[in-house]
Amino acid sequence: MKSSRYFLLALLGVAITAHAIVIRHDVPDAKYAVSGKDFPALVDLPGEGHGVLIAKQWVVTAAHATMDMQTTHNYVVINGKRREVSKIVRYPDYMAFSITWSKLFRDVKSVDAESWLARHASARASMHDIALLELTNPVEDVVPVALYRRLDEQGQVAKIYGKGATGNDLQGADPKAPTRGALRRAYNQVISTDNQLLVYRFDCGAKALPLEGVIGGGDSGGPVLLNDHGAWKLAGVAHGLDAQKADYFTMHSDTYRQGICGQDFSNARISFFASWIDSVIGNAR
Repeated sequence: MKSSRYFLLALLGVAITAHAIVIRHDVPDAKYAVSGKDFPALVDLPGEGHGVLIAKQWVVTAAHATMDMQTTHNYVVINGKRREVSKIVRYPDYMAFSITWSKLFRDVKSVDAESWLARHASARASMHDIALLELTNPVEDVVPVALYRRLDEQGQVAKIYGKGATGNDLQGADPKAPTRGALRRAYNQVISTDNQLLVYRFDCGAKALPLEGVIGGGDSGGPVLLNDHGAWKLAGVAHGLDAQKADYFTMHSDTYRQGICGQDFSNARISFFASWIDSVIGNAR
């Protein structure tokens, strides 16, 4: 099982197949489908998972999505072309965090709801799930995406992308679907910015945006974009489910489905990590 899929599902403590954008049940899938030309800076990691080109020789992604990548002889695909990766730089404390996080979800059936949610909140506060990939050669045929550095993300409408299968807000994602396939685009409103985390919710009914949607397992490391005076800039990198009490009970009873109306999803907040990114890539653009 690929780590990009596993981590999102480690949020659940279950092992089911990963998915891409989950959509509204009352909107045709064709409304969400787009071509690669819609966002050429989207990066495909080997197998599944995404990243975003933020400089000619640098990609940002989720740290958990890189766990099946070796430190050498790696590649990603950008704009349909294979690009070799020369270095993986994960946030310094990510590896220690991942041990705590994995144990938390292994214990979901042996810990009561209040205790588990308290542990979840504590672990969540130390989540730094972000990594950078240095490419061997600069990308000359795609324009990198600028970082969203301001702290005013809350309340704004974000645009997200992902490939693979889908599901809807009533049934969740289809566990039998492939992990990579067609590219979809959806929108969601940022409901909170909690230090290093940017969170949105899968709204339904009158609250839902016309193309409301959320990420699935195959979308780990993908983009959360905000419009800054006409330019879509990178404001977040996809993590996965931000578990709430209702999610605990469905995980506990083995009835959990990702992408159900009302679920929250967290992402690495780029404005929080911008100084770390700058320290790694320097003046590269």
